[in-house]
Amino acid sequence: MEKELILIGGGGHCRSVIEAVESSGRKIRGILDLPELIGTEVSGYPVIGSDDDISGFVDDCEFIVTIGSIENSVPRQKLHRRVKDAGGTLATVVASTAFLSPRASIGAGTVLLHQSVVNSAAKVGESVIVNTGAIIEHDASVGDLTHVSTGAKVNGACSVGARCFVGSGAVMVQGTSICDDVFLGAGSLLAKDAVLPGTYVGFPARKLK
Repeated sequence: MEKELILIGGGGHCRSVIEAVESSGRKIRGILDLPELIGTEVSGYPVIGSDDDISGFVDDCEFIVTIGSIENSVPRQKLHRRVKDAGGTLATVVASTAFLSPRASIGAGTVLLHQSVVNSAAKVGESVIVNTGAIIEHDASVGDLTHVSTGAKVNGACSVGARCFVGSGAVMVQGTSICDDVFLGAGSLLAKDAVLPGTYVGFPARKLK
């Protein structure tokens, strides 16, 4: 029997993850959030503790980091590490309307939200957000703690580094790559490799100074 889930972070991204979890058939024990929010609810699920309580659930639950990341992935990084340091297990969740190829791989803590696609031979790292309607095509790779936002398209054989953000509706031309710690703005077209960390925007995308 699969263990119940603890969701860490109770904001808007958490509500989207709850929809994916419910559709997948997994059960949610509760949510960890700020101490002052204990006793409140998120989408009908109780806030049962704070980040300091992670160690108390490692034996009988699995975890998902459910705070989002746009310009700053550091909070997600810290919570990902806290779960691991406590000996906890990060769960993967695939929404019922998402497609995960049996020939693809996704790492611990990764969530595929509704209508997302991870296609054949793609490799997705740990605690990655594949948001609603996002596409990671064949032979592409996505590094740990990256967020591929709503409707973004990581085309065939593309490579995305760790701790990146691929904005809503952004498109990576087939075979292009993004190094670690890149922010690709919403609606941007990446036609050439992004070889330096930083913010890239536009059509085609260029690095901001």
